[in-house]
Amino acid sequence: MIGQIKVWGRINSSNVRKVLWCLEELGLNYEQIDAGGTFGVVDTPDYRALNPNGRIPCLQDGEFTIFESNAICRYLAKTYGTAPFLSEDPREWALADQWMDWTTFSFGMPFRNLFWNLVRTAPEDRDQAAITHGIEHCSAQFAVVDTLLKDQPYLSGHACGIGDIPLGSLAYAWFKMDFERPDQPYLAAWYKRLTKRPAYQKGVMSPLT
Repeated sequence: MIGQIKVWGRINSSNVRKVLWCLEELGLNYEQIDAGGTFGVVDTPDYRALNPNGRIPCLQDGEFTIFESNAICRYLAKTYGTAPFLSEDPREWALADQWMDWTTFSFGMPFRNLFWNLVRTAPEDRDQAAITHGIEHCSAQFAVVDTLLKDQPYLSGHACGIGDIPLGSLAYAWFKMDFERPDQPYLAAWYKRLTKRPAYQKGVMSPLT
């Protein structure tokens, strides 16, 4: 039986967007509670009892509580997912799952620096060297993805799944930010497919702030 699902975190966080998108793909009812950033909350004793790190997102499913966005998405997929979003083949699952960690460790930090400079920093205070490095690094990493997507429509394989969620949540900002991107047609086609999904529209495509 599905418990009362609560998601703690502000919707303009890419990590929160992952969880919201996953919930929408799975068709689950949930309550989203603003926390983090200007909303505060994360330093309160009640929130620290849920997540001692004081970070977002955090998810409550009835009596069960979990933090870390990738872990939350894996939990939701394995608890409530069905094919094709959740593959029952452990090798297919692993091939999708690897892209979750790849996004975090190979892509995430340079992208974060690029995003903070272009979206959350006043023009006069931006670090142009960090912006240039971020674009170059992310473009090189996206080239790997572009090559893969030449032969399959999604990072998860033949259907959208868990492997698409972390990078797909960042791809929204990549294509919305104002700078010149390299021509990576298969990556662009993948992103366009994502934008046509109602779950992506609702979970991810909120204003960049």
